[in-house]
Amino acid sequence: MKKMYSWSAAALLAGLMMTGVSYAQESFRFGVVNPDRVMREAPAAKAAQTRLEQEFLKREKDLKDQEAALKAASDKLERDAPTLSETQRTQRQRQLVDQDRDFQRKRREFQEDLNLRRSEELQKVYESAQRAIKQVAEAEKYDVILQDAVYVNPKHDITDKVIKALNAAAAPNGSGSK
Repeated sequence: MKKMYSWSAAALLAGLMMTGVSYAQESFRFGVVNPDRVMREAPAAKAAQTRLEQEFLKREKDLKDQEAALKAASDKLERDAPTLSETQRTQRQRQLVDQDRDFQRKRREFQEDLNLRRSEELQKVYESAQRAIKQVAEAEKYDVILQDAVYVNPKHDITDKVIKALNAAAAPNGSGSK
């Protein structure tokens, strides 16, 4: 009986909402934002990506160089193994294991640092996007702004307006800081 009551209440609520929406259609405004698109296309997001690339470029190159050196040393050991004494082979294998351990540690640290910095940068962009969404909503008198809808009629998609607001917000900061 309790389950039937909850379904009845839900149906009644849905009916009232539909009726209310049809009566208030002229005054109720809603928009939808695609946050993934904002995070891909907004200049602040692109600038954050560029900053991350510049910040981590040298470390990434050093890691690639270290990986190549490790591979070369491993190939050399494989080639030289038949002519090496047991002691020499064991010593070089230990060196390779130590080098590999060092490389794996540095790669892990690099990935952790990159992920942390990416989160920091994306958080800044996210906060700017939220301010831009609020600015657009207030300026154009939207009642509700939704994010991540399954389907959106293009007339309700305000993603371009939000990206433009982010552009406008970034323009004074970008030109004044250089």
